[in-house]
Amino acid sequence: MTATAPTTLPPSPRSVPTRPRRLSLQRLIGTHGLLVLLVVLVIVFSLALPDTFPTAFNARTILADKAAVGFIALAVMVPMTAGQFDLSVGYLLGLTHILAVGLQVRSGLPWPLVVVVVLAVGALVGLVNGLLVEVAKINSFIATLGMGTILFGLSNWYTEGQQVTGRLAPAFLRLTATEVAGIPIATLYVAAVALVLWVAYEFLPVGRRMYALGANPRAAALTGISSRRSTTGAFILSGVLAACAGVLVASKLQVGQANIGPEFMLPGFVGAFLGSTSVRPGRANVWGTVLAVLVLAVGISGLEQLGQAFFVEPLFNGSTLVLAVGLSGFAQRRRVRATAAAAARAASSPPAADPQTAEPSPSPSSTIPSATPTSTPTTPTTGRS
Repeated sequence: MTATAPTTLPPSPRSVPTRPRRLSLQRLIGTHGLLVLLVVLVIVFSLALPDTFPTAFNARTILADKAAVGFIALAVMVPMTAGQFDLSVGYLLGLTHILAVGLQVRSGLPWPLVVVVVLAVGALVGLVNGLLVEVAKINSFIATLGMGTILFGLSNWYTEGQQVTGRLAPAFLRLTATEVAGIPIATLYVAAVALVLWVAYEFLPVGRRMYALGANPRAAALTGISSRRSTTGAFILSGVLAACAGVLVASKLQVGQANIGPEFMLPGFVGAFLGSTSVRPGRANVWGTVLAVLVLAVGISGLEQLGQAFFVEPLFNGSTLVLAVGLSGFAQRRRVRATAAAAARAASSPPAADPQTAEPSPSPSSTIPSATPTSTPTTPTTGRS
């Protein structure tokens, strides 16, 4: 009498429950919340101020005024992707915009050379910040705050506590006074830089290295990612972007003064933190940062046109920063939990067998243990037939 081994058939693909991939309302708000908020603010202020807010002149003014803030927000965002903070960007803007005016007025240098020198100063400051963080092992918060204080002191030393004024080259002034198809050219600068950064972060290895370094520095180091090179490069790029903002401010204001720079730091951090709650929640990203700057610009413009006092802008920026930091932490925790849950589901589900590589199942007779155990020793195989 021969025993028959029970056979277990794999479950039919139709019998496995599938979860429909529907974009829930919560996910929609988390991904495109800033865009929805921007549209809501535009509609509300347009209804409240129908004669002044929904006009082309007001739109051009908003875009032109916040171009420098856009550069500063992107300058803050770049080190954030690597898990670092740069608190010197506002002070660097102050020093570079003073140099952009002073080198033309006091030293008589041509404006293209002045722009190159200013960008080089921004890169040098970023390099020093990177070395302080990676070589001297100083916390980025402390290192960049100290560097910013030094830059503020240098700005006051150069200006001697007074404004730097004089005749600037007309071509230098056209850097911000020109419009292309009704759009301020300074806005196009920000859009072009944002597009380049987006391509780098989404499609190039450098972007993946930065995100990996910011997510888990130890795991990134084990995979061969150089923390020193990536972090230093992030600070250098941050310094160059802050210097670009300084050039725009100098071209627009046509005057250099030491107390201008620090007021750009808070909106920049608000834009970077608030941007990490949208588009890619829990991760600093380019388009989220741009949307956050637009939300701030529209909100402040609408409140000012409603007749609010002069102190409304710092109150708005400060409260938005606190809210943005909280939302950013919440979005990051949700992202970590979702990743852990996906990993747990992948570990619990058995891997599907590949029909091309799967071995044939043994016959039922070969799976039945022998009733009479044999005592013949097994001869080891030597690789010959």
